[in-house]
This record gives sequence, C-alpha cells and structure tokens, in this order.
Amino acid sequence: MLQCIFLLSDSGEVMLEKQLTGQRVDRSICAWFWEHTISQGDFPKLQPVIASPTHYLFQILREGITFLACTQVEMPPLMAIEFLCRVADVLSDYLGGLNEDLIKDNFVIVYELLDEMIDNGFPLTTEPNILREMIAPPNIVNKMLSVVTGNSSNMSETLPGATSSCIPWRTADPKYANNEVYVDLVEEMDAIVNRDGVLVKCEIYGEVQVNSHLSGVPDLTLSFANPSILDDVRFHPCVRFRPWESQQILSFVPPDGQFKLMSYRVRKLKSSPIYVKPQLTSDAGTCRVSVLVGIRNDPGKTIDSITVQFQLPPCILSADLTSNYGTVNILANKTCSWSIGRIPKDKAPAMSGTLVLETGLERLHVFPTFQVGFRIMGVALSGLQIDKLDLKNLPKPPYKGFRALTRAGEYEVRS
Repeated sequence: MLQCIFLLSDSGEVMLEKQLTGQRVDRSICAWFWEHTISQGDFPKLQPVIASPTHYLFQILREGITFLACTQVEMPPLMAIEFLCRVADVLSDYLGGLNEDLIKDNFVIVYELLDEMIDNGFPLTTEPNILREMIAPPNIVNKMLSVVTGNSSNMSETLPGATSSCIPWRTADPKYANNEVYVDLVEEMDAIVNRDGVLVKCEIYGEVQVNSHLSGVPDLTLSFANPSILDDVRFHPCVRFRPWESQQILSFVPPDGQFKLMSYRVRKLKSSPIYVKPQLTSDAGTCRVSVLVGIRNDPGKTIDSITVQFQLPPCILSADLTSNYGTVNILANKTCSWSIGRIPKDKAPAMSGTLVLETGLERLHVFPTFQVGFRIMGVALSGLQIDKLDLKNLPKPPYKGFRALTRAGEYEVRS
C-alpha cells in the first residue's frame, strides 16, 4: 500500500505532492532522499528501491522528473515500480510529453488522474482508454471553457463502458474507414568491450510495438520464425498466455492505438556491427589520444547516427582533439562528443589529439570509458523474424505493415 507520491524536478524541488491514505507522509522525506542521492552520486538512479530510516522509497526517473512513492509497510516492490511507470506513461500521453512546465500548467488534470489511478494506496484504474473517457485530455477548448464557466474539472459524469468489459484495455466499439495495423521490432544493443578489444558482454533488449487502428473487436495472432532465442519475455495484459506457453504464438485482442505488446531479451550475442578502437599513451604531463571507428559486421543496412562520447578525467586541464570525419565538441561538463553520422566508404573515421594533465602529474592513471551510439533501420540484430500476422473478426482484410530498428543502448568500450 502506497502512502504518498511526490514528483521532483531535477533540482530537487517538489512539484507535486499527493497523499494517498490517512497517514500523512511529511515532505521532509524528500529532503532526505535528495541528500542521499547527492551523497551517492549517480548510483541511486540505478536503485529503484531505497530504505530510509522511516520509509521505503520507490523511484523512477523520466525526462529529468523523479517519480517518488513512499510507504511505511512492506509491499511488493515491483507493484510500486510498475505503478509509477504507468503514472509516467499516462501523464506523458495526456500532456504530450513530460517536463516541469507541462506538469505545472496542468496541475488539475494530474491530480484528477492520480485520484482515479489509485484508491487508498492501491492501484485502481490504469488503462489509458478508460481514463480518457473519464477525464478529458487538456486542449485549448477545455481551457477556454474552464475560464468562461469557472469549472476547472474535466471529469465525465458517466462511467466508461470499458470498466465493465472483459477487455478493459480496448475502447468500446471503435470504427475506422481504413483498418490498419503496424508492427515494429525496436531493439537496443547493450555491449561491453574491454581494453583488449574483446567483446565481454553483448545482448539485446527488444520490444514489439503495435499501432492498431481496427474496427470492432479483432482477434490477432502473431508468430515468429525463431521464438526460441527469446528470454525474459514480458507481455501486455491483452496477450493470452496459454497459446504462448504451448506454441509460442502471441494471441490477443489489441488496445486501440499504439502500445507495447511484448518485451524480450536475446543474450550472448557474439558480434557487434561496429568497432571502436581507442589508444591512449601518456608521459611528461600529456596524453595522446587516438580513436578509430569502422564497420565490423555489415548488417546489410545503413548504420547511421554514429556517436562516440567520453568523459575527460578530472585531472585533465585542457584538450585539443580533431577528427578526419565528423565533428568533435567538448562540452562544459568535460564531456567529449564526436558525431560521425554514417561511415564513409573511402576512409575510416579517426579522432586524435592531445590532453594536457594537471601540474605535477606525469601520466594518466584514470582512463575514460567510451560510450557508443548508432542506429540501423530495417534490421533486428538479434535475428528475430516475424513469420506472419493473422487477423479475425474483420469484415475485410486490413493493411499490415512491419518495420525493424536497432540502436545502441549501454554500449561501452573501455580503454
């Protein structure tokens, strides 16, 4: 049971406070949380659950906004974290994004949504299509009416039909002139390459994203050519578990609009599409840097949006870095960013230069870690392939579209 929810800006300011039960949580818990965060550096961002002297704290970070929930009783931590993720997704959907100004400009709607999403500390209504029927999203017309009439509430006086439906995630009886469904495979590659150039870790986190605009109550079946490679699968509530358990087929009645049907991991990949080879040598108070980038395994599609970033060590006084392709920028926080884009066919991109160490330091003892970014449209590097998508309960065949995208996640090259 959650007792309170706080929304904190990146500066630690409490933007919103929602008490959920009769036992009030003092706002001083936010000051304790922020002091704990500062004392631990960036590590608490990886800690979704923190035990304070008086409370259990659950947190997620979205677009610079910390969603913080508090309780004094033990509860399943995944339930609290999943609820905070739902709150963040609903607010982003309603407000068209997430930032401090949007939340402050729409306080009323945010509080109304929280009132409906949780009741006395327990999650209640979290389906976006039901919430949209109960609470009108913000728009210019609603804001003008609230100013003219003095009524700032966006609450509907009728109960949504989906609340009594066996498929509450779907809008009641939607109708479209053109029925369409699009399926996207979106994958992120997480990899670690050690200083010897050996691939220590390489795995894929992927999502099956669906954008459905289908009339009535369609029944869809999605199958893969090689589902045995998938690990740690998670499904949207619309997926029937028995067909997947017996035949590894996704059978579902989709929500209306865009949603995440499934997430998965593919572990122990043995290759990556590009290589990054950094070399650092230091003596006499300077450090020479050389970084080469190229294609290791051609995926058959264009690799673009290639970037290489690294944090200059604190002992570096100045840096002079240039590249034969792309642009190199050194930001105010001592982050060096090399934007390459696409790798040309006639030469391999290279960055080189000199770092000046602080006075009294002969050699560099702390070597940076290089963060690599890239994007590949039209291919899923995990090897996952969609076999077919069947649709039932539709008067005529709809248009079906399939796409794939792979991008870098936490891709690190150590020097």
